[in-house]
Amino acid sequence: MATVQDIKRRVRSVRNTSKITRALELVAAAKLKRAQARIEDMRPYADRMLELMAGTARASSSVRGLPLLQKRETEQAVAIVPLTGDRGLAGAFNSQILRRALALERELRGEGKQVHWVGVGRRGVGSLRFRRFELSGEFTGFTDQPRYADAKAIAHRVAELYTNEEVDRVVVVYNAFESALVQRVTVQQLLPLSEDLLETGDAEREEDAARGDFIFEPEPEQILERLLPVYVETELYRALLESAASEHGARMTAMRNASKNAGELIDDLTLAMNRARQAEITQEILEVVGGADALSG
Repeated sequence: MATVQDIKRRVRSVRNTSKITRALELVAAAKLKRAQARIEDMRPYADRMLELMAGTARASSSVRGLPLLQKRETEQAVAIVPLTGDRGLAGAFNSQILRRALALERELRGEGKQVHWVGVGRRGVGSLRFRRFELSGEFTGFTDQPRYADAKAIAHRVAELYTNEEVDRVVVVYNAFESALVQRVTVQQLLPLSEDLLETGDAEREEDAARGDFIFEPEPEQILERLLPVYVETELYRALLESAASEHGARMTAMRNASKNAGELIDDLTLAMNRARQAEITQEILEVVGGADALSG
């Protein structure tokens, strides 16, 4: 049975750990608030970008010459881009992304397709390297506070793989943020861009563009060619922001649960310590009584 001193040391250790988890929870909560604000600021820009692309596409005579819109006749290779975090202590945030990405990889290989990996986040890159997968690109060190330049670098790499015909499709696997308690694993096709996507803009804008009410300079096809890479960057940036908010939410929840469990463990250890102390006192009393009986005898 553990002594009172042993239990005291363990209580002290658990209490110190609880202070750390509480601090991490508060930090994650503050970062989550900022991440949510960034997502809200990003959404109008992304919506406006889609409207602009839709109007320009409707005014274009043809979009067949644009590489990012070209579907391959046969799909032989697919690039998977899992967006994980650089750090742990976030519950199932990283593991559920990797689990979904690896399941997708097995599914694609079962169909006879090659899989290329572009890792984002130290946790994902480390896990893929541990499984001896070859990476076509890796990006780390920014997942908790992504910048547009980070999304641009990833977008440039995946667009390069696609336009060089090294892959025929690019999919992103990330946690979409719904709330601090709920993060939904999402698989999104990034390339090729669907022509149907360009038809989801505002109907009146499309009709105006089709009637030629706008004058384009340069030609609509040239404008669209410049807008498509920017749209890919924007979609990746939005996914990175969603992933960052999800990571902070998952970490906040995990640390809150850890603090709660630490409190319950301290209560159990305190009860055990009181019992051990009572047992020691009882044993001392019995020894005193036994000694007194021996002397009187």
